[in-house]
Amino acid sequence: MMFTETAIPGAFIIEPERLEDHRGFFARTWCEREVRAHGLTTRWVQSSISYNKRRGTLRGLHYQLPPHEEAKLIRCTMGAIYDVIVDLRRDSPAFKQHVAVTLSSENRLMLYVPEGCAHGFQTLENDTEVFYQISQFHSPQHGRGARWDDPALAIPWPSAERIILERDRNYPDFSV
Repeated sequence: MMFTETAIPGAFIIEPERLEDHRGFFARTWCEREVRAHGLTTRWVQSSISYNKRRGTLRGLHYQLPPHEEAKLIRCTMGAIYDVIVDLRRDSPAFKQHVAVTLSSENRLMLYVPEGCAHGFQTLENDTEVFYQISQFHSPQHGRGARWDDPALAIPWPSAERIILERDRNYPDFSV
């Protein structure tokens, strides 16, 4: 596995290292030893999928408050997404900064989202499926969100006719 650290401390783009031959390839998508060597969470308590029928579906930006902050490992298994994380850790040098990466079934990249960051994505194709590994059990009373188009976060989302849940559309402006 190849790890590329992003501008957000502790957030990594992870690329499976392919062993190719005439049949295709084999690649590891998880190795506890390699992940631990990068100082990342290696305990996953939940795995989930998000299936999205239409291009332009936007989910997020979601996060959980302490003590239920989540680390996530995100992979697009069908279709493609514009995946975004926002650093909400007040003591981070990247506070309120975002990182965006295209994850697709074609490029097979993964994004490691550290605790304390909000996560969201917009689908770039119809029939897109996203696979999550999550470090904490979901706690609805600790769940929060930041609005996808909040001017304080200034995220340049791809142009599209967006499909957004009312809850995600109506989160208040992010305040320090």
